[in-house]
Amino acid sequence: MTDVLHDVSASAVQGEVVGLIGPNGSGKTTLLRTLYGALRPQRGEITVGGTPLRNLPARHVAREIAVVVQEPPSELALSVTDTVLLGRTPHLRPWQGQSIGDVEIAADALRRVGAEHLADRDLSDLSGGERQRVLIARALAQQAAHLLLDEPTNHLDIHFQHEVLELVRELAITTIIVLHDLNLAARYCDRLILLDRGTVVASGTVDEVLQPPMLGSVYGIHVERVTADDGCPQLLFRAPAHQHPIGHHHDGARSNIAYF
Repeated sequence: MTDVLHDVSASAVQGEVVGLIGPNGSGKTTLLRTLYGALRPQRGEITVGGTPLRNLPARHVAREIAVVVQEPPSELALSVTDTVLLGRTPHLRPWQGQSIGDVEIAADALRRVGAEHLADRDLSDLSGGERQRVLIARALAQQAAHLLLDEPTNHLDIHFQHEVLELVRELAITTIIVLHDLNLAARYCDRLILLDRGTVVASGTVDEVLQPPMLGSVYGIHVERVTADDGCPQLLFRAPAHQHPIGHHHDGARSNIAYF
């Protein structure tokens, strides 16, 4: 058996947004899955409010931690409202139906994510950005104190990437989020945890972690850091001189994605 994570120590305080960043295969999703109990660590302990996760009943964990992961489109003809109501399941006794209060909580969750107008639509008919809003609303309906998200901006265009992360930022609940885009992480996270080959390379504020020399070493690419007009650090990337981007044959060809 191969260890994916080694000697990882991380924490999140109430109300902050913590980003998990790092190259493909660095252990981001594995760490996230461990945090909500889908994987059990061979060594060490995951605690929620000081209580070991392994000691908490599954229903209690579901009340404490809401999770939004990449989900394939469902073949079930579920409405948006029915989808969000699934978030109330941890609060129901076996065979108990949803109450008027549960419906009101689901409606409020849709309102908070700006998707109340989608309530009667089928989930399968929604765009990527709309679907992500609904999945976050379902998580909010759980009324959990912690929100974990695995690449919520994957497959979204730039507009919806910012829209979804702005929404997450405004929720004001403890959030841990896996992100590939370092510039999005810089803009929307309070703290970052940089992983490489299953270990924590750096952990701290955005300013502390997004240091070009360290990022260049971890990602194997030349990194420049600039500051946007609003003070947010943003990164520019360029392939090392001895490498050539596909389709280009000149040194120093620059590939930049920066959001201001």
